[in-house]
Amino acid sequence: MDPDASEPQSPPDPKVPRAALLAVLVSALGYFVDIYDLVLFSILRVPSLRALGVAPGALTDLGGTLLNVQLAGMLLGGLAFGVLGDKKGRLTVLFGSILLYSLANLANAFVQTVPQYAVLRFVAGFGLAGELGAGVTLVSELLGRRQRGLGTTLVASVGLSGAMVAGSLAEFLFRRYGAEGWRVAYGVGGVLGLVLLVLRVGVLESGLFQRAREGAAPRGDLGQLLRPWSRCLRFLRVVCVGMPIWYVGGVLFVFAPELGRALGLREPVTGAKTILWAYTGVVLGDVLSGLLSQRTRSRKRVLGAFLVALAVTVTALLTLGGRSLGTFYALMALVGVSTGYWVVFVTTASEQFGTNLRATVTTSAPNFVRGTAIPVTLLWFALKPALGVLPATLCVGYGCIAVGLLALRGMRESFDNDLDFLEE
Repeated sequence: MDPDASEPQSPPDPKVPRAALLAVLVSALGYFVDIYDLVLFSILRVPSLRALGVAPGALTDLGGTLLNVQLAGMLLGGLAFGVLGDKKGRLTVLFGSILLYSLANLANAFVQTVPQYAVLRFVAGFGLAGELGAGVTLVSELLGRRQRGLGTTLVASVGLSGAMVAGSLAEFLFRRYGAEGWRVAYGVGGVLGLVLLVLRVGVLESGLFQRAREGAAPRGDLGQLLRPWSRCLRFLRVVCVGMPIWYVGGVLFVFAPELGRALGLREPVTGAKTILWAYTGVVLGDVLSGLLSQRTRSRKRVLGAFLVALAVTVTALLTLGGRSLGTFYALMALVGVSTGYWVVFVTTASEQFGTNLRATVTTSAPNFVRGTAIPVTLLWFALKPALGVLPATLCVGYGCIAVGLLALRGMRESFDNDLDFLEE
């Protein structure tokens, strides 16, 4: 007797249609430009603020403030674009967000004051909030249940390589244009996004969304995330599982130069090289996590394994990273690998909720995760004077990872779920 005969068998997915492949391509390239801009501030924080006349002693605090302004924009943008995605469609959000953050990027190249910089980082953050969630929702709904994990892995892997390009390009532009290289880097990002909009021709809307639009169920209702409590808790668990990723992105990556000094490195750690090495690791981690999830047929097991690995690599970075500059960057790359469960996290968020709330959740959850970097960085700043830079960084990191593991325990497995359902 076949041991698997009693288990329900899923029919094989049909051949991937051209529309789905084009959606994967556009979403991947959109996320590429998205990530390019998202990490650009981390790379350009010090040289851009110096060029705007900020005193050396204020670079860290003011940089943290501008990062929080950008994250606040992403938090609000995630909610706005998420609701819009369920009400008006995935494509509306996908291309609307690309247009907004591309124009904001271009404008960043011409700022003359810190207040102008802050406003435009908020606008850029608002625009950056929509692309990933809309793209993953669209790809997940256009691909079959066995293919969507591979599709979202491709989107995330190609997209995250935008950070590697940003790091390499920034180094080149500073050598080529000197102190004004940061303005050129912002301009390049804006042009790339506008060029990408040409590819919108031929991308089709999700059939699941079109059927939901014809029904009577409410779509994009934020109140549905708050009630009943079980649904709200489901959303909070998703956010908490992703939070450790942006502890790394908001503290370790952004303030790597300060961590290098605290570790006693004689050679300075630069934002550009940190991003290059860290996101090389992130891309490898995303490919690895996506493939492992497909291989093990589980989202939860992969998420748990990567959270544990993150605790180990963060400990190694903050205890061994002072041995040499090369060791620091190598360990930062390993930390990046450990945060590579982002693709599985976003895919899981998409799979946990019905079609009438899917875009709202898939777009807002990653930005709520990014928004957690605000209290996390504020806590880090508050603990530094009493504990010191390295102990404060470890303390905050362990706390975030513990919260993530606790949230994961209560999350339901979503691999191979049928996404054709509605939230009542």
